[in-house]
Amino acid sequence: MKEIKVNWSSLIRNAIETRIEEERRRNLAKAVLINEKLRRKSKGEAKAEEIIRKFREGRYDYNSS
Repeated sequence: MKEIKVNWSSLIRNAIETRIEEERRRNLAKAVLINEKLRRKSKGEAKAEEIIRKFREGRYDYNSS
């Protein structure tokens, strides 16, 4: 049988680099999905600014009475 020379360090390095790149793409895809979920507007809920304004107005109206 003929001997085959294999550069194992290069082979392993390439396999690791490929795996890292796959994981990066997968993580990026997850990040995009999470970002899209967070960007969707809430349905039926007031915005944070409106809630804060409502509480502040209520507090000042209460103190002035």
